[in-house]
Amino acid sequence: MRWLLLPLLAGILGGCGTMADPTTWFAGDDPSLEPAELVDFTPVIKPQQRWSMDIGDTGTAYSRLAPTVVDGMLYAVNEEGDLYAVDAQTGALSWQLETGLPASAGPGAGNGLVVIGTREAQVAAYAADSGEARWSKDLTSEILAAPAVSDDVVVVHTADGKLFGLSAVNGEQLWLYDHKVPVLTLRGSSSPVISGGTVYCGLAGGKMVALSLDSGLLEWEKHITVPSGRSELERMVDVDADPLVYSGTVYGAAYQGDVAALGEGSGKVFWKRKMSVYNNMAANWQQLAVTDARGHVWSLDPDSGAARWRQQDLQNRGITAPALQGDYTVVGDNEGYVHWLSSADGSMAARMDMGDAIVAAPLVVDDVLYVLTSGGRLVALGLPEE
Repeated sequence: MRWLLLPLLAGILGGCGTMADPTTWFAGDDPSLEPAELVDFTPVIKPQQRWSMDIGDTGTAYSRLAPTVVDGMLYAVNEEGDLYAVDAQTGALSWQLETGLPASAGPGAGNGLVVIGTREAQVAAYAADSGEARWSKDLTSEILAAPAVSDDVVVVHTADGKLFGLSAVNGEQLWLYDHKVPVLTLRGSSSPVISGGTVYCGLAGGKMVALSLDSGLLEWEKHITVPSGRSELERMVDVDADPLVYSGTVYGAAYQGDVAALGEGSGKVFWKRKMSVYNNMAANWQQLAVTDARGHVWSLDPDSGAARWRQQDLQNRGITAPALQGDYTVVGDNEGYVHWLSSADGSMAARMDMGDAIVAAPLVVDDVLYVLTSGGRLVALGLPEE
């Protein structure tokens, strides 16, 4: 129940925002925190809709529901627990299941399973090819991070700071890693990421850990940011961004803290850059794309953390984590717009109105962009062929 302190505190101090968008907590009548007006520009590309479907409400910024694509199939779930399996290229529905569960995170998918987490501390697994129920497990707290699935283990991060390793076959608990959470935290959790035989996960309080997938034993832990300040609010440096594993490096980011690059095997800190981040990141060999807590979009050098460019025209618009589609960096905002920025210099390249707030980060697989709105519109978008 620790996160209930946050809206109470925000209310006392005059804030009116959500815990998932800290920039709005204390906005009040401060004009500097008003969402930026969209600027006119001449589009240089025209993204094309490939297919669209309605999956039902996926909630507000409080939810952690986002589609995922595995082996050519897209899986998505709404707040009522309706689970969908869709051909990622054509949008053809493979199957649909009414689980009846109050879904709050996921789905995660892999090894023939689709796994969701719920507000009532339950994790449930279904057959990826049919939707048939495989198993469910009651855990210790609400689940606000997508489960990670490997061949043998499903890893779940609960809101009370625990990481559970569960059998992918029957859901039995294999191991537990327990982390004490601070008094105040953001509403949300870093999703565990599996790479090889290791699980990486960010924690409330500024740390990232690497655990053995088989045993849950700690391989290394590092501070992305060390808490500082007099008040609990000042010391809130949650690592809510999912670890990003790319080319031997694990990238992590903390709210009111830093973006950091760590050695995948050792946890050695390669570089840090001061930046407040609570969204996920995206990377390729040219750039590390980051959206900060003010709504600025950054392109960083993945080897040094040096800034390549910064786009400030979307400030305070509640923008999502970035995605990389071709030569473009893509973000959504809470007024329902998707924005394509040139990955070369950050200039505006295209904009599209989706109607409802875009809460989940856009997802790119095989150069197709998948966007899910809070109203449940799921859209696949491609770039024009040259």
